[in-house]
Amino acid sequence: MPLATTRRAGLVDQVIEQLRTAVTQGEWPIGDRIPTEAELVEQLGVGRNTVREAVRALAHTGLLEVRQGDGTYVRATSEVSGAIRRLCGSELREVLQVRRTLEVEGARLAAVERTEDEVAELRALLARRETDLRAGRWEDFARTDAEFHCAVVRAGHNTLLTELYRGLTEVITASVAATSSITPGADHVPEIGHEGLAEAIADCDPDRAAAEACGFLDELLARVERA
Repeated sequence: MPLATTRRAGLVDQVIEQLRTAVTQGEWPIGDRIPTEAELVEQLGVGRNTVREAVRALAHTGLLEVRQGDGTYVRATSEVSGAIRRLCGSELREVLQVRRTLEVEGARLAAVERTEDEVAELRALLARRETDLRAGRWEDFARTDAEFHCAVVRAGHNTLLTELYRGLTEVITASVAATSSITPGADHVPEIGHEGLAEAIADCDPDRAAAEACGFLDELLARVERA
């Protein structure tokens, strides 16, 4: 009996890893409904109970969301992100406060550690962000803006900070989208530029970079308070 239990647990772990890979590699994007239990049984060649346990485990970590009578949906791209989404929920003020905590130090580190290639990447993302904004492509704009902030943190070359911040990807993108539409009577908020932040990093000025990061996030928090 113990041996059978071990094999069973091992099989569930294998299915968990297969489902996790499908999510993290983008085969099942965020917001999409994953295949039904019957379809997964057929695709993976395992029993219903094994699939059910694997889905339940990933729902517990926040990666998936089971909606009774509707199906199972992708909620986040990593367990870290799932945990953050559960903790933050839809409280925009809290998300922005967490962003400020990580991004200010991330900007400071980036100004010290960045490479020329990373500076070029930041400028390219800003150009794309501007194009998305002018074209009114709000979803693309939110994704590009989030990519820019991730690139800033990544340029600091602190692996732990980068991984923590990567876990915020979904809530950061959502917060960008939310703060782009909280001014009454406007299609979007006149967007805060990040050129000053990029140039402070390019100039290797950590204090100015930190001030730039703190400044725009404080402004976003003020907007949320006024809305």
